[in-house]
Amino acid sequence: MSNRMHDKGEHYLTTPKAEPFLERLIFNNRAIILFGFLILTLFLGYNAVKIKPDASFERMIPLEHPYIVNMLEHRDDLGNLGNFVRVAVAAKDGDIFDPQYMDTLKQITDEMFYLDGVDRSGLKSLWTPNVRWVEVTEQGFQGGEVIPDGYDGSPASLENLRQNVLRSNQVGRLVADNFKSTIVYAPLYETNPETGEPLDYAAFSRQLEEKIRAKYEGENPNIEIHIVGFAKKVGDLIEGIGSIAWFAGITIVLTTLLLYGYSRCIAGTLVPVFSSIVAVFWQLGALRLLGYGLDPYSVLVPFLVFAIGISHGVQVVNAMALEAAKGFDPITAARLAFRALYIPGMLALISDAFGFLTLLFIQIDVIKDLAVAAGLGVAIVIVTNLVLHPLIMSYIGITKGGIRHVQSHGEKQDRKWRIMSYFSHPGVAPISLLIALLGLGLGLYYKQDLKVGDLDQGAPELRPDSVYNKDNAFIIDNYSTSADILVVMVETPVEQCTQYNVLRAMDSLQWELQNTPGVQSTASLADVSKTVTKALNEGNWKWYEISRNQTIINASIREAPPGLINTDCSLTPVLVFLEDHKAETLQTVVAEVEAFAAETSNEEHNFLLATGNAGVEAATNEVISSAKNMMLLFVYGVVSVLCFVTFRSIRAVLCIVVPLGLTSILCEAIMAVSGIGIKVATLPVIALGVGIGVDYGIYIYSKLEKFLLEGKTLQEAYFETLRSTGKAVIFTGVTLGLGVVTWIFSPIKFQADMGFLLFFMFLWNMVGAIWLLPALARFLLRPERMVAKARSAK
Repeated sequence: MSNRMHDKGEHYLTTPKAEPFLERLIFNNRAIILFGFLILTLFLGYNAVKIKPDASFERMIPLEHPYIVNMLEHRDDLGNLGNFVRVAVAAKDGDIFDPQYMDTLKQITDEMFYLDGVDRSGLKSLWTPNVRWVEVTEQGFQGGEVIPDGYDGSPASLENLRQNVLRSNQVGRLVADNFKSTIVYAPLYETNPETGEPLDYAAFSRQLEEKIRAKYEGENPNIEIHIVGFAKKVGDLIEGIGSIAWFAGITIVLTTLLLYGYSRCIAGTLVPVFSSIVAVFWQLGALRLLGYGLDPYSVLVPFLVFAIGISHGVQVVNAMALEAAKGFDPITAARLAFRALYIPGMLALISDAFGFLTLLFIQIDVIKDLAVAAGLGVAIVIVTNLVLHPLIMSYIGITKGGIRHVQSHGEKQDRKWRIMSYFSHPGVAPISLLIALLGLGLGLYYKQDLKVGDLDQGAPELRPDSVYNKDNAFIIDNYSTSADILVVMVETPVEQCTQYNVLRAMDSLQWELQNTPGVQSTASLADVSKTVTKALNEGNWKWYEISRNQTIINASIREAPPGLINTDCSLTPVLVFLEDHKAETLQTVVAEVEAFAAETSNEEHNFLLATGNAGVEAATNEVISSAKNMMLLFVYGVVSVLCFVTFRSIRAVLCIVVPLGLTSILCEAIMAVSGIGIKVATLPVIALGVGIGVDYGIYIYSKLEKFLLEGKTLQEAYFETLRSTGKAVIFTGVTLGLGVVTWIFSPIKFQADMGFLLFFMFLWNMVGAIWLLPALARFLLRPERMVAKARSAK
């Protein structure tokens, strides 16, 4: 029997019509192609190990959004209010009016001054000359630097310092409300103005830890350091990337063990793992050659490339094992497996790639980078999975243990597949569709609560108990001005930013915002003018108002702190301190400002949104909100078109795409229930889940259609589909799900969220392909007509 099958296979393979050109090209030149792959692997592998983490403030924000355009246009006028760090230096015992504390604060201020990337002109602490006090006396205005002249740490100078702090208007800003800590505020350059080199966030974060936190907490046991800001958050994320190597190792080991349990073949286990790892090295090497690095978001893409490689590699192993069990030699089994899989495999992978590339429509560079990395990775998997993997297996073949495993478990598995084939039965299919409709209704109901943006305080990318979020909580609890700042820019003609009508409009906006939920406090030039005007009139609160006399206004703003007026008095900010940067808070405040601006902006003053870290978050949320539906439309559009081009049937497209759509809706419902918002970290998951999930449907449908066209009934055709492909699809879904579910334990919360969501999408897409697709086929494909047509053609 074995010899007959072998002879039959050889005859079949040498028949020109049966042998596709691509197959002849690849398998007739095996040695040359494998040698070329070896050279390419060495070259790209060398570049892969040299790829570096890459993070940039500007790459994580939507540069084309009007808010960000306004921010970048006026960055030099206001300083970099979006990118800064705040270092809180706290006294464990006592308060800040202590000689040892003040000496430590001075050293930290000096240390911060010399850190690469700090905008030294904007650095603020009690020890910098731009932090001053002002008071009105009988002789007029008096003021000076907060640190008194001749400060020597004596009780008298410390008492003088206390008085200066109270008169400086810095309590709640640079000085804690309880006087137990102060802040060193450091705005940052995105690029070094001297060298033009971009800021290295990882190195900057390490300097903060080593030169500030570790050094001064070690030298002074009474000192506690808390650091917040975009650069520190990104630095912590990059540091957390180091733990990803552990998850990579866990995923590879777990996948290898599951593969061996599935195939009982050493070659069928190691070759797909090896091919998938090669794909990852090719991807990383190619990214480096193209000038890309790995930011905290795209660093997860190699996991997905490995997962996709394993997903399709299992199909190759499964197909070869079935052919080897029939008696074919390794080369013949490899060619037959290639012939059966290269069309559905290429369709699935091209669908993946185009699905990922739809992320390019989202105008945020880190998401674009993720799209490029994922698309490139999938393109590489086409080569490693459909060429490298079968070629290696054509030399090694399926081991005898793997063949025996297929042969000995056939009857037992047939019983399982026979039961599962009832998903396509006329009596079961309507029940499946009814369950799907119920799931659709529940998904649509719960997804109504899905929010765009962050739903937690602090840095939602990190765990709530992370050092960064603990530091952030400390600053929120001890200072009146929060770390979440929305800056409204008031644009005027040159030398007109201090006119009465301008200040009056700013004051009106502040009143509106101070009565808006989510706003902690506000500050502007109008506050300075009112405060000084009151001071000039013996501190009488009746004079706490903006004077209509321009001379008095000009006198009142003479002592305005830096940053509230630009050099030609054509721009002044309104600072809005928010309770948090949750999506709902930002939406409420931004809507209030936009409504006010639309009503009051004129030739004298124009209110522009927005800068500050909360302004950047608001712009990002708007871009994601508007891009989400468009991205999904393109993902499903591309997948549908490719499926239609391949199968030439709208009914086939619906059978494949409808289960994916149900999965997407249920995924959004789970996000809403779990308190996960749609943001930069989670938005790509939906596209990635659809892109990878479509593979299951394509493999199942291509086999099902093949057996239907051979004249089998739908249930019998589905039974044969499950026997030949269903096992591999189920194994792939479970393996991919278990591979990403380990991410839930990552110190990086957005990786944990992605792992949770991908785990659901991988498994549910598999369930949809196995359970819902045959039920849809029962009603959409009209299988009786296909069977009758096939039988009449014989």
